Amino acid sequence: MDERTRGSREAGTPARAPQLRLDALLDDLQQQVAQVRAARDRVHTLLDAVLTVGSDLDLEVVLRRIVESAVALVDAEYGALGVLHEDGTIKQFVTVGVDETAIARIGPYPRGEGILGLLIRHPEPLRLANLSDHPASVGFPPGHPPMTSFLGAPVRVRDQVFGNLYLTNKQGGAEFDGDDEAVLRTLAAAAGVAIDNARLYEVAHRRQRWLAASNELTRSLLSGAEPAAVLESFTGTVREMACADLVTLAVPVGAGGELVVEAASGARAERVRGLALPAASLAVKVFTCGDTVVSDALSEDPRAEGGSASVVELGPAFLVPLGTREHVRGVLQVANVPGGPLFTEAVIDMVTGFGNQAALALDVAEHRRDTERMVVLDDRDRIARDLHDLVIQRLFAGALSLQSTLGRVADRPQVSERVQRVVDDLDDTIKIIRSTVYGLREHDRSRRGSGLRAQLVAATERATESLGFVPALRMTGLLDTAVPADRAEHLLAVLGEALSNTARHAHAGSVDVAVEATDAALRLRVADDGRGIDPAVTRRSGLANLRERAEQLGGTFSVTARRPNGTVVEWAVPFSSAD
Repeated sequence: MDERTRGSREAGTPARAPQLRLDALLDDLQQQVAQVRAARDRVHTLLDAVLTVGSDLDLEVVLRRIVESAVALVDAEYGALGVLHEDGTIKQFVTVGVDETAIARIGPYPRGEGILGLLIRHPEPLRLANLSDHPASVGFPPGHPPMTSFLGAPVRVRDQVFGNLYLTNKQGGAEFDGDDEAVLRTLAAAAGVAIDNARLYEVAHRRQRWLAASNELTRSLLSGAEPAAVLESFTGTVREMACADLVTLAVPVGAGGELVVEAASGARAERVRGLALPAASLAVKVFTCGDTVVSDALSEDPRAEGGSASVVELGPAFLVPLGTREHVRGVLQVANVPGGPLFTEAVIDMVTGFGNQAALALDVAEHRRDTERMVVLDDRDRIARDLHDLVIQRLFAGALSLQSTLGRVADRPQVSERVQRVVDDLDDTIKIIRSTVYGLREHDRSRRGSGLRAQLVAATERATESLGFVPALRMTGLLDTAVPADRAEHLLAVLGEALSNTARHAHAGSVDVAVEATDAALRLRVADDGRGIDPAVTRRSGLANLRERAEQLGGTFSVTARRPNGTVVEWAVPFSSAD
């Protein structure tokens, strides 16, 4: 190599160094531009997420969009939003990234333990490289997908923690960084505003529907509609508004104030409609004290014994009195099936207000009916006075005048006989008028007495001492108005005999009594879980009496075995055309 060539290469070495430094600066600049673009894109994505979250007023839709937006913003594989209950546990868990098969395999949603509970107790953003390495970790249930990196942040609504956002498994196996945390905090703040707006809209919409339903209820009652039909419509409205599975309305019957489920709405309404509630039931306690009672699992609540919760399985529920503490007209029970959602304070307050308005409307309608009844009674008194002072007196005077002429026509037998016949007819007419007035007064007096429902409740309570427990009573139909007096008398006698036979021979632990009045017949069913009828016993005078009562009225009577053990007594009589 000659000197000229070596000199040329030595001279070219310093010339390439500035070029290398320029390339490095350009690479740094490109990286910074890429970071700026990525930040710009993330801001745009965040803005789009905020707009998406706030673009709907349905709370369930808003909650799911929040989780979906959080997963997209921080490149997470799984996301969830745990909505908190008042006691600090998770009452609702909205997930993204886990399919239905995996959810079914995992089982019930978490209640708020481990890392989730840590974020509940300390509502501050939390980043973890690996969930399992944290001391508060309690592991995953069988079938749960594996999760490593974690990012969580609270969602606040008006300075109250509404719930927590949980993100796991950063895409690409990386960890969540500070930028991810900042973005999630911003989204959580926007989510709080969106949730608050959705809740306010939901409350306003529900209040509007309650007011419309209240106006319809008042209009129906004051228009003279049948109260029983109005109460059925009332329970249906409450069930729809509260999104409940079963709503019942228990009202007092008879002088003792025993409660009977007068109206019910729901899939299991036919099983509890007409049910007489024992004194130990929660409904009776609410009726007595006038306070609202809330239960997370009504059928398992130790405060309740018997009632509708013993007939059908009920979960979250609340019971509110209708009316004021001093004047409770009934008890409204709103319930969901076991595992159903809990009722919020807003729903309970709304139902309470609606119930108070319904009680007021019932009071007004009752006063109106009393006023109309008083007008009818006043008219009857006036008619009775007119009949006594005018009609009867004039008929009596006319009869005396005719009778005084009999002596003058004694020599004319045909005329005398005809006049005597007219006098006798006038006397019979006076007796008919007097008996009619007396019958009307007796009818009013009997209507003011206790009805058949109250007498049935009293009959079952009288059997408590001999049975050792309170029989379950269910009554359906217009028992107080549609059942004639003779049928009611036979029914009470048959019920008393059936319960007496059960107490003496069955050794039962429970008795179910069902009384039903339809358009055509009156039916009684008494079922026990005792030892059944001994086939060796052939003389059953009590059962013969029950059969004879049914046959006298053209009805039927049967005694059958109950599975797996016990006896069923059924007695049914038709309503004759004369009734």
